[in-house]
Amino acid sequence: MCGIIGYVGPRNATAVILNGLRRLEYRGYDSAGIAILGDNSIRVTRAVGKLSNLESRLRQAEDGPPPSVGIGHTRWATHGGVTEHNAHPHLNDAGTIAVIQNGIIENFIELKGELQAEGIRFRSETDTEVIPHLVDLYMKAGMPFARAAFAAIARLQGSNAVVMMSAQEPDKLIAARLGNAGGIVIGLNPDETFVASDVPGILDYTRDVIFLEDGEVAIAQAGQVSVYRLDGAPVNKQRHAIAWDPVSAEKGEYRHFMQKEIFEQARAVTDTLRGRVNFETGEVALESLELGTGGAEGIPARIHTVACGTSKHAGLIGKFLIERIARVPVEVDYGSEYRYRDPIIEPGLAVLGITQSGETADTLAAMSLGKARGARVWAIVNAIGSQAERMAEGVIHMRAGPEIGVCSTKTFLTSIVDQYLLACALAQRANAQTVERSNADPFSLARDLAHLPGLIGQTLKPDPIYEALANRFHDRRHFLFLGRGINYPIALEGALKLKEISYIHAEGYPAGEMKHGPIALIDETMPVVCVAVRDGVYEKMISQIEQVKARGGIVIAIATEGDDFIRQKADYVINVPAAPELLTPVLTAIPMQRLAYEMATRLGCDVDQPRNLAKSVTVE
Repeated sequence: MCGIIGYVGPRNATAVILNGLRRLEYRGYDSAGIAILGDNSIRVTRAVGKLSNLESRLRQAEDGPPPSVGIGHTRWATHGGVTEHNAHPHLNDAGTIAVIQNGIIENFIELKGELQAEGIRFRSETDTEVIPHLVDLYMKAGMPFARAAFAAIARLQGSNAVVMMSAQEPDKLIAARLGNAGGIVIGLNPDETFVASDVPGILDYTRDVIFLEDGEVAIAQAGQVSVYRLDGAPVNKQRHAIAWDPVSAEKGEYRHFMQKEIFEQARAVTDTLRGRVNFETGEVALESLELGTGGAEGIPARIHTVACGTSKHAGLIGKFLIERIARVPVEVDYGSEYRYRDPIIEPGLAVLGITQSGETADTLAAMSLGKARGARVWAIVNAIGSQAERMAEGVIHMRAGPEIGVCSTKTFLTSIVDQYLLACALAQRANAQTVERSNADPFSLARDLAHLPGLIGQTLKPDPIYEALANRFHDRRHFLFLGRGINYPIALEGALKLKEISYIHAEGYPAGEMKHGPIALIDETMPVVCVAVRDGVYEKMISQIEQVKARGGIVIAIATEGDDFIRQKADYVINVPAAPELLTPVLTAIPMQRLAYEMATRLGCDVDQPRNLAKSVTVE
């Protein structure tokens, strides 16, 4: 949940940046740093831990007139441990270019090797450090700062937010947004400009802002900003006036919190990966998942996952992941049913509770039963300090950040990713203990996660299909959702999302079971949403689509980008990018969320606070 702040103007840049970083502390971090532009030089101060540690360092280093240009960052580690030399900002060899970045540079190993071949020495273990060295290389070849920055940014693969400055052109900051893993908002006053990763970081100074979109680069100077596409084409940006009330301010450019949280998912997944995967080796340590002694005792013989609602669907996906990757048997129960079936709890069992709030009464009761009968108890939670966290021996935090909308979106995705990480960690430990577990390589599977935020960013790109579907089908009172294999729980989740916020009745079903009852519902008025990505059950899903069409049903297919064959079968197609099969649910969940959101807004429903629902269900 890294925070970014930049400033150009007459104020004391250090004070502005520190204040902005404090406003972004809710995003979480493990280190912080600031770069200040002086007379043809850049001074960097970094510290591990809280901002107070950085402030102490800055007080010790204070001298000269107040700086007017600078950038600051709070980091949550991805590449490299929590150390001062891995904290941002990062510099080129000469110390004349400073860069801060949110996201994951998917091709950083390739770029680092290229730069090392040029004789460049790296001082950190981060992926970020390739950026200042790349910019420096282009500037040494004769490019001015802005052009060199554009060239370097164009080389980066994955979803990233980047801000940089150069001592050679001290009047400007350059900011870029690639994909959706990190946002960039630019605030403007007549004689000063602010850059931040989120609106709250600059609200103390201005309410006049612009938002960068994917593939846009801004050149910010005091009181003015120019925005371009990566190919150099200028972009005419609309300014937004952020409302003064705190709720509207938090929404920023979005109509609803749910919409904001859907589009924060690439960033949320990036944050849940931070510091947990070594993307060079693929290693995932159980200890990095904060499982503590509960995870260090060994591999459980079985896992009982207990959860409610959306978290139950995440647990069903986790069952596929943990059984496929780690070969540990998993049972998934509704928290509300678990203790009433008198479950068999034997030595070696781990009870895993999934709850975004950490206060869900039914899930807590199920976890308590497991603990009372001697099971190891783990939890996947979003709310730090919650009751579930206190009850569990080991915890994996979702790191999704605040989720205000009642319907879970980003906590659904992050809890899936947390279970993927758990599966890889368990499998890797099994390999280390020479226990025969799986033919799948858990190190390679973990490395696949480096591409996931970028794939999510692609899935979140603007697409008129959602509004078109809402206009076409908002008056229907029944929907059917079908999926198979690891995407069967996504059909359940899609139906739940539509029910929750649009009040349209929807049913999710395993596609292979359609002919055992639900096929009777299908006629020319029934929209059927089918998850039909190219995976191990693709041909089976095509067969189910054929059966729906044979009975006059309307097929809305969620399909792999580039699949022309399915366009011959379905009435409407929503594309998601190609991905490894075990990661496809993270992508296919997003069209379900976006479709439900568009349907609900088309119907004028209260998206953030649907009737009869609460964010945290604390009663049985």
